[in-house]
Amino acid sequence: MYSIKEIFYTLQGEGAMAGRASIFCRFSGCNLWTGQERHRQKAVCKFCDTDFIGTNGINGNKYSAQDLAVFINNLWQENVNMGNAYPMCGKPYVVLTGGEPLLQVDEDLLKALHNFDFEIAIETNGTLELVKGLDWICVSPKFGSTLKVFKGNELKVVYPQEFNLLDYEYFAKLDFDNFFIQAKDDKDKQLAKINIQKAIEFCQKYPKWRLSTQTHKYLGIA
Repeated sequence: MYSIKEIFYTLQGEGAMAGRASIFCRFSGCNLWTGQERHRQKAVCKFCDTDFIGTNGINGNKYSAQDLAVFINNLWQENVNMGNAYPMCGKPYVVLTGGEPLLQVDEDLLKALHNFDFEIAIETNGTLELVKGLDWICVSPKFGSTLKVFKGNELKVVYPQEFNLLDYEYFAKLDFDNFFIQAKDDKDKQLAKINIQKAIEFCQKYPKWRLSTQTHKYLGIA
């Protein structure tokens, strides 16, 4: 059984797939932070802005592989105009995220989703081995963790972190199709603006890297 925090239909807000209609399936739990504020300062990842504890979010529950795939497919069907507009619908798309989805994602789930013709993306911190069968791989490395995924579709680094220039030079040599810098969000709006400016300046100085903005926050969607 998979512990799912929430499942919802939205537009992907970040990275190379920004703007694409997507089912987001958020898995509970992470290996870099418990999700509890009292543990944040001692966690490897201290800046996460996502609630991934438990199964109490929208459509949150414990699911078998088949039940989860059926639910995701039904949610897609409910939201997409599959009538005369079918040629406009494209391939159904699901994003497995967290927390850290690779704590739970396995080949049984990927097979069940592929049976409904889903293109499957994953958003991972890259500290766990990948499961075979993923269609789109987004890795977001965190300072203080050990990277185990060196190939994928996009590498997205939240900025600034404690990485030094040699770390970014190392990242830039990895086998990814896209390299993104994403400004670290902050409850302090002034600090958030400073981080955005730093991210812009980084991408201007090192143009292999592109700026990823959290468009869903600007648009006010989930």
